[in-house]
Amino acid sequence: MVPTHIEHIGIAVKDLKSAIDMYEKILGLKCYKIEEVPDQKVRTAFFRLGQTKIELLESTENDGPVARFIEKKGEGIHHLAFAVDNIKMHLEEAKERGIRLIDEQPRKGADCLDIAFIHPHSTGGVLIELCEDKNVR
Repeated sequence: MVPTHIEHIGIAVKDLKSAIDMYEKILGLKCYKIEEVPDQKVRTAFFRLGQTKIELLESTENDGPVARFIEKKGEGIHHLAFAVDNIKMHLEEAKERGIRLIDEQPRKGADCLDIAFIHPHSTGGVLIELCEDKNVR
């Protein structure tokens, strides 16, 4: 599995509006998209920085994955996302190699991406997301 680039860095935040304001004021970045992903119980905001994006994640439910993350670890880096071509092939390879997957099949994620997560137990404690942009091909 060889990613093409870091697609985005996911950052868990308690208050999306405040976090957007901070990134715009301190770094001079501009939020280009806010999107809710109901099945993941999250609202996202995106900033572009070269080829990489920053994704802010605010939980929409008290029992959502991001809310649980913040409760355990506080706000901060939630995951590292890598762009790949042919996400299904990469998931099959990972499974064959005994890598623990959260998602065995890709699902729809924010910003028009197909996504799948690799469990942090297989990656030294880092939540890894694989992303494929079907619009690029």
